[in-house]
Amino acid sequence: MEEKNLTHPEPFIPAATLLPEITLKAVLLGILLSVILAGANAYLGLFAGMTVSASIPAAVISMGVLKLFRRSNILENNIVQTAASAGESLAAGVIFTIPALVLMGYWTEFDVLWITLIAALGGTIGVLFTIPLRRALIVEGDLKFPEGLATAEVLKTGEAGGREIRYIAWSAIVGALFKFGEAGLRLWSSALETGRFVGGHLAYFGSNLSPALLSVGYIVGLNISVLVFLGGAISWLIAIPIYYVLFGSPDPSLHSAVEVAGKIWSVKIRYMGVGAMVVGGLWALLRMRGSLMVGIRSGLRAYGEGKSALVTVLRTERDAPMKGVLLALILAVIPLFVLGSVILGNIGVSVLMAVVMLIAGFLFSAVAAYMAGLVGSSNNPISGVTIATILFSALLLLALLGRGSAIGPAAAVFIGAVVCCSAAIAGDNMQDLKAGYLVGATPWKQQVMQIVGTLSASLVIAPVLILLMKAYSIGPRTVAHPHALTAPQATLMASVARGVFHGGLPWALVAIGAGIAVAVILFDLRQERRGANFRAPVLAVAVGIYLPFELSVPIFAGGLISHFVHAAPDRKRTRNEQERGQHGLLFASGLITGEALVGILLAIPIVVSGKGDILAIVENPIGAWPGLLLLIGVGVALYRVAKQEQ
Repeated sequence: MEEKNLTHPEPFIPAATLLPEITLKAVLLGILLSVILAGANAYLGLFAGMTVSASIPAAVISMGVLKLFRRSNILENNIVQTAASAGESLAAGVIFTIPALVLMGYWTEFDVLWITLIAALGGTIGVLFTIPLRRALIVEGDLKFPEGLATAEVLKTGEAGGREIRYIAWSAIVGALFKFGEAGLRLWSSALETGRFVGGHLAYFGSNLSPALLSVGYIVGLNISVLVFLGGAISWLIAIPIYYVLFGSPDPSLHSAVEVAGKIWSVKIRYMGVGAMVVGGLWALLRMRGSLMVGIRSGLRAYGEGKSALVTVLRTERDAPMKGVLLALILAVIPLFVLGSVILGNIGVSVLMAVVMLIAGFLFSAVAAYMAGLVGSSNNPISGVTIATILFSALLLLALLGRGSAIGPAAAVFIGAVVCCSAAIAGDNMQDLKAGYLVGATPWKQQVMQIVGTLSASLVIAPVLILLMKAYSIGPRTVAHPHALTAPQATLMASVARGVFHGGLPWALVAIGAGIAVAVILFDLRQERRGANFRAPVLAVAVGIYLPFELSVPIFAGGLISHFVHAAPDRKRTRNEQERGQHGLLFASGLITGEALVGILLAIPIVVSGKGDILAIVENPIGAWPGLLLLIGVGVALYRVAKQEQ
């Protein structure tokens, strides 16, 4: 019951209480933070292939700035983080896809107009798609949305003050120092990895040393953590060794077992995760179709009853008008058609592709939103969703244009870019809406501000890409460009798009992943019929298959800590159970906050200097063992804080 209460508690601000939300200072601060976070994460994504979730850092920054004003409140802070986090998400959607057009040679430089339009259109569609999903996934669902829940705890603790804030404050300092020591000073490695060649076999094990990932596992609980770990084990402990025995290393120049395992995963095995995600996404939509239709019908009914209906609808349940949302989505076909006609020069194909972009946008926005509810935005494999989109789009274009088409791969990437922006924003928006649901925000106001943040960020991403292209180059590092940004995700997208038209994609592995997803679905249905407590949502396993195994391990460890904290051996212990769970949640939220804040702040000297190791005080990290010992200490501290009696 405790986990259920944490998922659906009473809002911090009651529905009957009216506080200012969309104020001038909140809008201006939200826009400013959205623009800054978009630029910083664009660089980080091109440099390292990943971005930093910005909801919690934006909430902390907002609280600090708005405290300078005489009047501010928790709902204003929530509005700021809602707009600001859109910048980071939109940056991910763009940099995971658009650079592929340069890498493929379709563009020689970035086109400001097209990048801005794709980002704005895809992001806005993503916001619109989450409006009917809000009720299905947040109000009626049992998904945790760990970062949304953590953001809400940060906001509530900052508003309430008192001694409870010490749990977030101290753990945020710990998380910040941990991240600074690893990523800033480069004192130790970010992950512990080991691999061995044993005869003709390959063995690998690895773990990331991130307190934030440990915290995510604690928040989502043991069930989901086990499934994510299981997916990683299928991929890294079973599939990769089998592949090595059958086919050997895909790159003979690699001699380290860790490097070989990573190469096999990146070019082959991760496609199993793509197949599992496609099947899992379709199944998730099928399962939540009832709640989704209820959300749409209730929105249309409230709109149709006129303004008087607003008297009976709680403030905390008012979404943007559903008829307006549906009309906007229908009208979105027009700019999508224009995009397709300019790229393809074929009206019939362009109409079809516009419809495909809209349908795929909805499908994968829903999948991204669901996965964000399972494992959070930071661990949400948007690139996997985008690969699935590019695969499907490229196959359809292949049937229409034929093998060897010069324009086909680029068209598939354009479609993938729109869908990727949509899915990235959808996952982030659902985290924000979860935070708003917990603090008592007005949903339609958050949805408006998400669009404001999206449009603001879309205006700066193209200039940032052009600046980075001219300063460092984008693509493989060469003698002429030793500091080039490698854009790992965009490189993968380019290889997928070209592979469909020119051959080379591991279709058998995609099919195996789909088969695994079907098996997990059948197992979960059996568990449902038995009334078992342990359930197996297939997307949790699919995420584990697709992600690097090192990310699954600390998530699993956090789930174990949560299990031992909440396991009640006797009735006497249950009296303070909820308070202990709350303190653990605050501590975990602080760890995420500190790490995320430093992750974003470190982008500033990196962008200014162009050096990823600008703050390093040693030439090479001394190894992973300091980070491992510190992470164990953090885990013990999390357990003790969550377990202590009050």
